[in-house]
Amino acid sequence: MKIAAVAALLALAVASLFVGVIDVGPAALLRDPEAARLMAISRLPRTLAVLLTGASMAVAGVIMQMLARNRFIEPTTAGTGQSAALGILLATLFMPSAPLALKMLAASLTALAGSVLFLAIVRRLPVTQPLLVPLVGLVYGSVIGAGVTFVAYQADLLQYVGVWMNGEFSGVLLGRYELLWVSGIAALAAWFVADRFSIVGLGRDVSVSLGLNYARTVAAGLLMVSVITALTVVTVGMIPFVGLVVPNIASRLLGDNLRASLPWTAAGGAGLVLLCDIIGRVIRHPYEIPVGTVFGVVGAVLFLWLLYARKPGHA
Repeated sequence: MKIAAVAALLALAVASLFVGVIDVGPAALLRDPEAARLMAISRLPRTLAVLLTGASMAVAGVIMQMLARNRFIEPTTAGTGQSAALGILLATLFMPSAPLALKMLAASLTALAGSVLFLAIVRRLPVTQPLLVPLVGLVYGSVIGAGVTFVAYQADLLQYVGVWMNGEFSGVLLGRYELLWVSGIAALAAWFVADRFSIVGLGRDVSVSLGLNYARTVAAGLLMVSVITALTVVTVGMIPFVGLVVPNIASRLLGDNLRASLPWTAAGGAGLVLLCDIIGRVIRHPYEIPVGTVFGVVGAVLFLWLLYARKPGHA
């Protein structure tokens, strides 16, 4: 099954290179310099951006679920994505000429603050009511999102907010996506401390009794989630459900060994986002449907399947 998954991901990546408004075939790359230039400037950066976004958002979802000890949340439903949008909106308002790196830093800081506040809120909820966590996350994220929309409306920046709130890759070109490599590195770093996140998922008391520096591990996880979310929002916008459904599918198929399942979670996120991006490009060709819209539909179906399908081995 794993070999088939890798083969499917490679096939999707190759297909992504040759799907677009302009028809480009493999043979054209050898005889047409313009086709090769199109591939280097647009198609290859776009495919890499999709893979990096899907993989890193899926890993960020796993980390968020471990920190909150709840499998029904992800950065875009826990206020992290909305907080990142708030940060870049404020940076645009008060530092309009600031470089992109500074705006990304502002988005990361507000995403971090939003995540910390969310965890502080949910830890006051009764542990016997786990479904309250995603509900509180939805309300919390909606309140921040409403604030972002209000500020953007007052400043006539609603169009910009629309770009950040609904992810799409049509504007990705060479030189405009490279920050996503940082989110990929953050996702890779998560694999090296995956065992610590597994212990954090058991709770503070168990973590401390096992000798884990609980506060430092939580801080590291929040930093990874915030950086990944901020970079994704700044570069391509928010894509819902990636960090929610992909980790749950990986857990259902591969078990709860986080170190073993994390690479497949990343691959699953990359593959699903890439599949939805290709669907968005071909379903109304030559026009595009944003990947955030397509994944919203696909993710909702997968989420319902996760809720109602029986786990293997359960009657």
